[in-house]
Amino acid sequence: MDALGQDIRARRRELGLRQQDVADLALTSERFVRELESGKATVRLDKLRAVLDVLGLDLRAELRRE
Repeated sequence: MDALGQDIRARRRELGLRQQDVADLALTSERFVRELESGKATVRLDKLRAVLDVLGLDLRAELRRE
């Protein structure tokens, strides 16, 4: 989750948005965005998708190459 949080933070900053801006647009809390960016291990998928939509990001699952 750390890498996802870093990507979300980088994209938010690239767009010039504050955490509160993203929270308002995604209809979630600033706390959720802050915890998401810091790599919180458990999050609600619907809220995560809302934040990703605001930032123009996609969530994909890929087969692990081991």
